[in-house]
Amino acid sequence: MARLQERYRNEIVPQLKQKLGRENVISLPRLQKIVVNMGVGKALQDKNRMEQAADQLTQIAGQKAQIRKAKKAVSGFRLRENNEIGCRVTLRGRRMYEFLDRLISIALPRIRDFRGINPRSFDGQGNYSLGLAEQQVFPEIDPDKVSFVQGMDVTFVTSTRSDDEARELLRSFGMPFRET
Repeated sequence: MARLQERYRNEIVPQLKQKLGRENVISLPRLQKIVVNMGVGKALQDKNRMEQAADQLTQIAGQKAQIRKAKKAVSGFRLRENNEIGCRVTLRGRRMYEFLDRLISIALPRIRDFRGINPRSFDGQGNYSLGLAEQQVFPEIDPDKVSFVQGMDVTFVTSTRSDDEARELLRSFGMPFRET
């Protein structure tokens, strides 16, 4: 069992029971999945970029990245239908908790001038999204083999519909929210 998963069961669930005033464990907020997405727009000019981005995302997540294709043609972006434009990974279970642990304890502190993440990036439905400017903050990526810097979006999907409950859940996992 992953370290954060065990911590959730043993420490966080009793804390949330007390804070939210609920006895039913199933009614407490929990993390359902984490989706990591890389939009690789430059892959239209250079086909190797998509392969490299997918390989790096696979290394970061520990699960094979899924390459995504454009659903619509957009002439302003010189984009045609079915062009490969991004890759993503959906993490659940043990891999999700291991990724969250590495993100909180290793990757976020390695960001230059890091002062915490924005506490207002919730979507109104209890889901949180954050963007990372480069993939090199993860220790799995060898900086000598990186030919381009690629950003990514990380979305945390929770079981609650309340932003405040989701914020409390992520804060109890150790997410470094910036003070407002």
